[in-house]
Amino acid sequence: MNPPLVVSNSSPLIALAQIGHLNLLEKLFTTVVIPPSVTQETTSVVLPAWVIERPLAQPIGPRILRASLGPGESEAISLALEVNAQWIIVDDRPARRLAETLNLPVLGTLGVLLASKRRGFLSALRPCIDVLVNLGFRIAPDLYERVVADAGEG
Repeated sequence: MNPPLVVSNSSPLIALAQIGHLNLLEKLFTTVVIPPSVTQETTSVVLPAWVIERPLAQPIGPRILRASLGPGESEAISLALEVNAQWIIVDDRPARRLAETLNLPVLGTLGVLLASKRRGFLSALRPCIDVLVNLGFRIAPDLYERVVADAGEG
């Protein structure tokens, strides 16, 4: 069975790298595909070989351009549509909403951490989220509580 085709935006890659858990993506998905703008936005992160840059074959569609997203988000959504990705990993709320309206399955940084905890790749979720919050990662208090509870750490 082939691993799922997963496209990521820059913010989840940066966030997971900041807390030392970028490797969780490889454990969950084997490879992650990113568009060129995401490569440019992640210069602060040493991307491993399993993160593969893939240029867009088609121009970004007008519906995505109208959404006024950043270049990485726009290209990531376009690439996910182009390759029929099983998941797009994106945190920004407007980008998530657009991806969902385009019928793309969306996962964010917290979803990656939760899936990793459930699969036994992460022993505790709460400390990871707390470090992210201390680094400036924005999360609504109710979402924080819901994710921690879903992880069995509530």
